[in-house]
Amino acid sequence: MPSGPNHIVEVKAPIAGIFYRAASPEDPPYIEIGSTVSPKQVLCLLETMKVFTKVRSVVPGKVVEILVQNGETVGKGQTMVLIEHA
Repeated sequence: MPSGPNHIVEVKAPIAGIFYRAASPEDPPYIEIGSTVSPKQVLCLLETMKVFTKVRSVVPGKVVEILVQNGETVGKGQTMVLIEHA
């Protein structure tokens, strides 16, 4: 994976499922646009057949775009979040 300042990393869905920005409706979202993230930080959850998978960042950086709405179905390999690599 290329790295360096201003490199945009696409966070893709590892599986098909329903995208959730928080663990529950009462909890704050894991990330917002502008959030600083670190490797292994949880970005979102994907639900498939009542099983929740945590999607984590693989790079440090800043969230520049969230491409999926809460509760939206995503396909495997679909880009969900863009992170500007620090």
